[in-house]
Amino acid sequence: MPLKILPINFSFPKEKIVTSIPPKNLLLAPLIPGNKATYIYKNEFTYYNQYKQSLFAITCKKGGWDCLRHYEIMACGCIPVFLNINDCPSNTMSLLPKNLFLEANTLYDSLKYKSFNQLTTDELTSCYILIQKFLDYLINNLTTENIANYIIKSTINISNPKILYLSGNSYPDYLKDLTLHGFKNIYKSNFHDYPKITHMYSDFIGNKNNLYGRGMTYSKTINSNLFLDLSENIIINNITTHFYDAIIYASYHRGMPFFDIVKQYYDDSKIILLCGEDIHRCIDIKNKYKFKNHNFTLFVREL
Repeated sequence: MPLKILPINFSFPKEKIVTSIPPKNLLLAPLIPGNKATYIYKNEFTYYNQYKQSLFAITCKKGGWDCLRHYEIMACGCIPVFLNINDCPSNTMSLLPKNLFLEANTLYDSLKYKSFNQLTTDELTSCYILIQKFLDYLINNLTTENIANYIIKSTINISNPKILYLSGNSYPDYLKDLTLHGFKNIYKSNFHDYPKITHMYSDFIGNKNNLYGRGMTYSKTINSNLFLDLSENIIINNITTHFYDAIIYASYHRGMPFFDIVKQYYDDSKIILLCGEDIHRCIDIKNKYKFKNHNFTLFVREL
């Protein structure tokens, strides 16, 4: 059977989503994508707070259409105003609420020439209703656990599987790291990640400011007690004894450790590949997918 290709996107840690709509005093958040003068936030608290205080915030395509900023705005109880959303390919961000983005743009266009204090009660009510729609969608569809469950239901579809999550390197990668967070929270000891992505665990002692995006949203979000420190020999033994129900390569462009052993002991249908790249690197110079003759499942962010 041919390679199975499915869409995927970033996700958001549910513990960082507001539980109620925060008090507002701004119509539009101060941070404007592309305007470097507005990139003044040095930590997660102040970065999130400017969204929490605002009814609307501008977002847009960054390196790829799927951008962590979209989720951060929604999670802070703010309405994303998504520039040029109509240009987004249909299979990209297909799990996100594009209909709500369009509704948000229309609402913002009707209010953008007013200040916050000029809004009527009815206008404020319309904003709060839409904020709640975004929050409900995020909680029900776009948490890290939602995306981890989506991967399993789309592939092996068994309850409480044993999973090996392999990374070619330990550098920050939003898709790899956020999906790791979801899997680890759900499956705990049944989920083995190798090597340890140190910046994701609560015992990380490095400087978060040295991480991509200052580590905001994703770093230090997994309880360090959940990490199982397994040696390379144990991982190889688990592969050869078919201990796992599925093998996931968290970013197959950035390395596929143990692949020669995995493909020897595992059926293609149990091998899952993730691609979180901004630019579509899953296509070679002949415009064909790598592994096109294999029955792997490939999840592509910018499809």
